[in-house]
Amino acid sequence: MTTTHSPGAVPGPTRALSFDRAAAQYAAARPSYPDALFDAVEDIAGRPLRGARALDVGAGTGISTRRLLDRGARVVAVEPGPGMAAQLRRDLPDAPLVQGDGNRLPFATASADLITYAQSWHWTDHARAAAEVRRVLRPGGTLALWWNVSDRTVPWIAAQGERLLRFFGVGPEELGRGSHGAADQDRGLPPDLDFTYRRVPWTRRVPLTTHVDNLGSHSAFLTMDDEAARGFLAEERDRLLAEFPDGTVEEAYVVELHAAVR
Repeated sequence: MTTTHSPGAVPGPTRALSFDRAAAQYAAARPSYPDALFDAVEDIAGRPLRGARALDVGAGTGISTRRLLDRGARVVAVEPGPGMAAQLRRDLPDAPLVQGDGNRLPFATASADLITYAQSWHWTDHARAAAEVRRVLRPGGTLALWWNVSDRTVPWIAAQGERLLRFFGVGPEELGRGSHGAADQDRGLPPDLDFTYRRVPWTRRVPLTTHVDNLGSHSAFLTMDDEAARGFLAEERDRLLAEFPDGTVEEAYVVELHAAVR
């Protein structure tokens, strides 16, 4: 009999806060986002990010917060997990940070030009989060939701996805509750907003250890038995080292962006 380790057995809120135990690993290994993504956000919004009053909701360790700051946005990071928030504070000590989540935004009505959810919309109660977005986003403001999706047209990434399927009994789209989903996946978008969809392909070259740490930073691994997780990740490292003997891999992604002007 095949043993699987389904991530679906762990309740959503528990999984959403599971990243706290690996905040430093998350910050070091997770991919960032390409410039073209933020060009697309500006294009859909019809305004530059520079000077925009932005809320980065579910900011985690500040990966997207940093990129928004680089583009000149006036960003407040919003993060519910104390461990992730502490890492964000270490990495971005000058960035405004409040504890909160997408279901209860601690901000005044019509106070934001831009609200972003980078890898985090799928952790919200969509109906409650949508109501909060409508309240806090000013008329003419923009809601931008995006996910880094592994590009499974790349053979080695597709093969890894099959191994994850056998191990967990679910596809890669379930590992982060939506962070690696397909383009036609139901994202729970607010139905009263007219979303524009963009796909932004990009790659990064990283040491094999960084790739494995990235894989292990997903909630499916963080909420399972440590020994089982370590065993799978060690096997994956050995398998990829045989395929990439120089110890470097090129991760390929497509950022799936859904953005709408209120």
